[in-house]
Amino acid sequence: MLVALGANVVIAAAKAVGGLAVASPALLSEAAHSVADSMNEVFLLAALRRSRRPPDRRHPFGYGKERFFWSLLAAVGIFIMGGCFSFYQGVEALHGGGAQATGGYTAGLVVLVAFLAEGASLLRALYQVRRQGGGLRDPALRTVIAEDGTAVLGVSLAAAGMLLHMRTGQAVWEAAASLAIGTLLVYVAYRLGRDARSQLIGEAADPEADERIRSLLRAQPEIDSVEALFTMKTGLDTALVAARVDLAPGLDSERVEEVAVRIKRSISGVAPEAEQIFLDVTDHRAAEACEAWESPAATGERGGA
Repeated sequence: MLVALGANVVIAAAKAVGGLAVASPALLSEAAHSVADSMNEVFLLAALRRSRRPPDRRHPFGYGKERFFWSLLAAVGIFIMGGCFSFYQGVEALHGGGAQATGGYTAGLVVLVAFLAEGASLLRALYQVRRQGGGLRDPALRTVIAEDGTAVLGVSLAAAGMLLHMRTGQAVWEAAASLAIGTLLVYVAYRLGRDARSQLIGEAADPEADERIRSLLRAQPEIDSVEALFTMKTGLDTALVAARVDLAPGLDSERVEEVAVRIKRSISGVAPEAEQIFLDVTDHRAAEACEAWESPAATGERGGA
C-alpha cells in the first residue's frame, strides 16, 4: 500500500508538470487520476488501521466493516476527481480545439516514467495477491489492483491520444483519450462502489461456508430441521452466524445446553470466519402445543368449561 501511495504521488506530479508544459488534456486527465489515486491510498491506509481495532461496548461486532466504508469513499473519489475531471478536460478540448502538441520529447518522457511506475505498482500489488493465495477478498487490495490496472491502461490511452495529436495536429484525438479515460474511471468507480455497498448493508458470508454450516446442522442427530440460517460478513475474515433449529423431542434442558455448545464448536471448525454464533433452539412439538393452548378458540373452550 505504501509503495502504491509513493508511486502515485510522484506520478501525479510528473503528469501535472508534463501536461501543463505541453498543454495536453489527456495528460492532465491522467494527472487528476493519479491525484485521486493518491488520496484513495490514504483512505485505504486509514481503513487498514481502523478495521483492526478490537470490539468495544459501542461496536460489539468489531470494526471490520471500516474497510468497506473507506473503500466506498475511494470509489467516490475515483468517480469525482478522476472520471468527472477527465470528462471536463475532454469536453474543453473539443470546444477549444486545444493547442498544438509541442515538446513531444518531454511528453514522451513523462508518459514513459508514468507507465513504468504504474506498472511497477501493479506488479507489486499482483505479487501481494499471489502471496495471499490469489484471492481478492480484501476490498483495500482490490481497490489498489483496480487503480493500478486502470492507471496503466489510462497512460496508454493518453499516450495514444498525444501521439495522434502530434501526428495529425488534431486535438480531437486527445479529447477522445480524455473521454475514454473518464469512461474507464467511472466504470471502475461503479464496480468498486457496488461491491462496497453490498458489504456495508450486510452481505452474506461465502456461499460455500453457508452450505458447510447448513450441512453440519442437518447432520446433527438432535436436530429435527433447520428452520433458518443467516450469515453476514462483519469484516474481511469474520462473519456472524445465526441459526434457528428445531430439536428432537425428549431432550432435557441440560442436554439442550450440551448440544448447543457442541454445535457452536463444530460450526467454528467448518467455518473459521464465524466469529459470532447464535443458535435459536426450539422444540417444534412443544411450540405447536403452546400455540394451540394460547389460541382464541382454545381460550374460549377453557372459559366455557
